[in-house]
Amino acid sequence: MKLFTLGYGGRSREEVLALLAAHGVRTVVDVRLRPDRASMGVWVRAKSADKGIEAWLGAAGIGYSSVVELGNLFLELPDWRERYQSLLEASGELLTRRLADVRGPICLLCAEKRADQCHRQLVADWLARHAGADVEHLP
Repeated sequence: MKLFTLGYGGRSREEVLALLAAHGVRTVVDVRLRPDRASMGVWVRAKSADKGIEAWLGAAGIGYSSVVELGNLFLELPDWRERYQSLLEASGELLTRRLADVRGPICLLCAEKRADQCHRQLVADWLARHAGADVEHLP
């Protein structure tokens, strides 16, 4: 499985679309805990697929899947990385199960621009170890 990760923080919609297209991404997998927050502007997951992130990705021929169970429950805690890692080690197979049905190549999407500061890196590392994913963190 080819797996990309990307953080949209500080990027324009056009920049994100260009990166996704350049790498042949077919489906964006949103790993935010609350993708429905109205304050997220163009990045919001709207109530209907014809609005928000799902609409503009779809217009570019890219699918969208929200997998909130992979959201970072521990973000506000100073030891969030250790807690999230423990959660993945205990329940990673269950938490990532829906990814098996997603059309690839896929890209895990979250807000934090740098993968090394985001839980999506931990998800990607888990998938590399346990599902044989070939991971590339997009710049």
